[in-house]
Amino acid sequence: MTPSARGRGHSADDVARTALRILDDDGLADLTMRRLAMRLDVQPSALYWHFPNKQSLLAELSDRIVGQAASLLRGSGVVAEARALRDALLAYRDGAEVVSSTLALGLGSSAALDRLTAAVAAEGFAPEVAARAATTLLHFVLGFVWHEQQRLQYDSVGVVSPGTGHVPEADFAFGVDLIHRGLHAAAGARPA
Repeated sequence: MTPSARGRGHSADDVARTALRILDDDGLADLTMRRLAMRLDVQPSALYWHFPNKQSLLAELSDRIVGQAASLLRGSGVVAEARALRDALLAYRDGAEVVSSTLALGLGSSAALDRLTAAVAAEGFAPEVAARAATTLLHFVLGFVWHEQQRLQYDSVGVVSPGTGHVPEADFAFGVDLIHRGLHAAAGARPA
């Protein structure tokens, strides 16, 4: 089959980039295969040449979102990795929901967990401790950002009044620091 017959010459990258634009513009609820096909001016069945189902497309989007964390990294260590992941998730509307759902289904790469695990291990923790601590930190980051993104959406439509006194950056830093210091306290060591 010729490339033009397989989706008018659209590549998997074209499909994923367009899906990310829909996600960012309209949110996860409005990211449907039908809408994506309309945006690309193809039949929905043409998308399945590149992604066998919507879950595999979401896994690709998740990998792209998480993949941006490396370029957003400022500094090194556990706290820097957590902040970079938060920034990557916040870069796309519903980014945390996409990544969390994909991980829950066991799809996509383990890049976020791998980066956090490496950062914890670099502080001298055994591999099994580093993996468990990184999992805890990943769950905190995903949950925090998911809640943060929901508040932003509610605020934008006037459902929640702005100025509630919460400063997301400070609350996030407090939570990451609490987990980080708790890890060191449990090990009888001081955070680096």
